[in-house]
Amino acid sequence: MASNNRFGPATATPPSDTSSPIGKAPVGTLRALWPFVMRQRGLFIAWLAALAVSSSATLSLPVAFRHMIDQGFSSGSNIDRAFGLLFLVAVVLALATAARFFFVTLLGERVVADLRQQLYGHLIGLDAGFHDRNRSGELVSRLTADAELLRSVVGSSMSVALRSTVTVLGSLVMLFVTAPRLAAWALVGIPLAVLPIVFGGRRLQKMSRASQDRIADANMMATEALGAVRTVQAHARERWERGRFADAIAVAVATARRRIGAQAVVTALAIVLIFGAITLVLWSGAHDVAAGSMSAGTLGQFVLYALIGGGSVGALAEVWNELQRAAGGMGRINELLVEQTVIRGPARPRVLPQPLRGSLQLDAVTFHYPQRMDAPALQDFSLSIEPGETVALVGPSGAGKSTVLAMLLRFHDPQSGRILIDGIDIRELDPQALREAIALVPQSPTLFATTARENIRYGRLEASDEAVDIAARAAEAHEFIRALPAGYDEQLGERGARLSGGQQQRIAIARALLKDAPILLLDEATSALDAQSERAVQTALEHLMAGRTTLVIAHRLATILKADRIVVMDAGRIVAEGTHQQLLAQGGLYAELARLQFLG
Repeated sequence: MASNNRFGPATATPPSDTSSPIGKAPVGTLRALWPFVMRQRGLFIAWLAALAVSSSATLSLPVAFRHMIDQGFSSGSNIDRAFGLLFLVAVVLALATAARFFFVTLLGERVVADLRQQLYGHLIGLDAGFHDRNRSGELVSRLTADAELLRSVVGSSMSVALRSTVTVLGSLVMLFVTAPRLAAWALVGIPLAVLPIVFGGRRLQKMSRASQDRIADANMMATEALGAVRTVQAHARERWERGRFADAIAVAVATARRRIGAQAVVTALAIVLIFGAITLVLWSGAHDVAAGSMSAGTLGQFVLYALIGGGSVGALAEVWNELQRAAGGMGRINELLVEQTVIRGPARPRVLPQPLRGSLQLDAVTFHYPQRMDAPALQDFSLSIEPGETVALVGPSGAGKSTVLAMLLRFHDPQSGRILIDGIDIRELDPQALREAIALVPQSPTLFATTARENIRYGRLEASDEAVDIAARAAEAHEFIRALPAGYDEQLGERGARLSGGQQQRIAIARALLKDAPILLLDEATSALDAQSERAVQTALEHLMAGRTTLVIAHRLATILKADRIVVMDAGRIVAEGTHQQLLAQGGLYAELARLQFLG
């Protein structure tokens, strides 16, 4: 496969046994789909009824065919009756097949829609630690590609499997009813012809999985390069990236060529073996017809049942491969559905007082990130913030400043210690109610691929257009939004790609202004602004912070000077606190940071 090394050559390597989990889970995993099917009980029953009618019509066709041959050429009235019966069976089969297709396809759509909805709702509610451990691309793949496999199972494979099972059993019974001696020959000969095809199908399954893996490698390479297209172009690496992708495509085509060759051989073998077995049975039956011990119509009926039964056996073998692939997808989805969030509210959460005063207290908090249990992010950390107080957190990178904000939002729970808001332990609150009381302006704002208005309104979904306009003006965002071609209705692109970094930050500040929460968390909220915008936004932030409890991470001198108190952090601990002048006078870490970062 193509090398995953960003700077290595794209060379062919043998597929790993673990390259794809699809096809390796037990088919019994698909039982987890049953509750979703039962939610659509009416469609399921309608599909079963249509399936029963279509299968009965299929098994009736050979009988009608026999009557057509044996009686349809004897007199005029028999001709009309025989051909009329054959056409009637065909009409019933057509209508029942159409109904079966409609009901089972719609069933598949609704089952997969319900599954995706439940999975998405489950994922969006899992704690931050889970999302830190898992790549979003992998989760989206399970939500889309794996669910798509299940759509084919419910909307197609399940129907084919049940229909084929019914027709195989029905054909087998009717073969013995029609011609017991020929049926015995067929029962021995046809399975012997099918067995090599089944084993060849398993080989094809492995080759097909390898081919899909190679295509996935090429897609991953393209996704990575297109997602970083500015970096590619800035380094003038377009030709190199084209070469890497061409190499990956060549490997995928070579793998596909081997699969196609093997599939062609299996197809030829299947035709020779199955038709050889049928020819042998027909040869024996033809001798019976010539001897007068069997009518031509009976032989025709027998042949049709053999063809129907043999085709259904082949369909079952194919469906089995599809079920194995889908079981792998369902297994991966089940892994997510059984995940439980670590952050959950109590059965009877306490209610925050209204109005909320906004006092905050971190009491002897110690916290380790799961990925780094050897190094505490916060160690015996204690901090009290009075209602309406503005506290600035400063310190070197990795000191634990952003972790403090994450703990207040209860993205994580401490291993020891507690966090209080207005004297209530936040673990006694509903996490959503807690977060509704807090507004966050992150260092790297997250904007959605929607309009400027809807991005601001994300702070308060029920806000009017007028309230959105007021928040944008206060965040100094109104002018540049109005200058966009569609104004507030301008689509901002994926992650706000059509805006500059400073404009994105002002949209995020407007969102926080609109939320109007009693507690405000600012994570270097002015870091992406130019000097002119910073002055304007700083004024807006000061207005926003008035009367609110504010915890701010800042490297800009203007923000720190306005703080009531500055807390200096290092290695997850508080090493000093006081006003700007007090800390400068004390010397130490703050004075060094001020000299390097604040005073230039």
